[in-house]
Amino acid sequence: MKLPLFQNSKGIVLAPLSLLAALLFSVPCLHAEVVRPAPEILWKDSAGVSQKLSKFNGQPVVVLIAPSARSWAFRSQVGQLKQIAERLGATRAICVAAFTSDLQPIRSNIPFVLAADGPRVAYDLNVQRGFALAIIGRDGNLDFITDRVTSGQRILDIIQNSFVTQELLRR
Repeated sequence: MKLPLFQNSKGIVLAPLSLLAALLFSVPCLHAEVVRPAPEILWKDSAGVSQKLSKFNGQPVVVLIAPSARSWAFRSQVGQLKQIAERLGATRAICVAAFTSDLQPIRSNIPFVLAADGPRVAYDLNVQRGFALAIIGRDGNLDFITDRVTSGQRILDIIQNSFVTQELLRR
């Protein structure tokens, strides 16, 4: 079977050259690193010492940004997370709350890390106002961001279908 060859106006064969160019340009894409790096989020531990979220490198992070813990969207999203709390724990996901206005206690059985500077987190993730949900993958890539309450199953799907998780499953 003969492969079709294309010639330009000067008679130069283009098929092998274009195939070689396509292969050369696609190789770097096969091992792509972090495409959309997540901003660094600072939080305070129980001793009051500032820590970086990169300390949890290799773990997925779910970030909830809201004006306060009383906002409807925040409470609704926490309700969605409660439904999948055990499976989130199995993925070793970290939940972060970043409040832009009011600092209030979070009434939930899900442990949350509280961002030290909620307005800064909102600014870094380009959240203009209100509620937002962001998911940072195991590789530090910002995998998902939305301003709508998202179902727990969708959050699990995003965490489980990240590049790093799929790569680990292939081995």
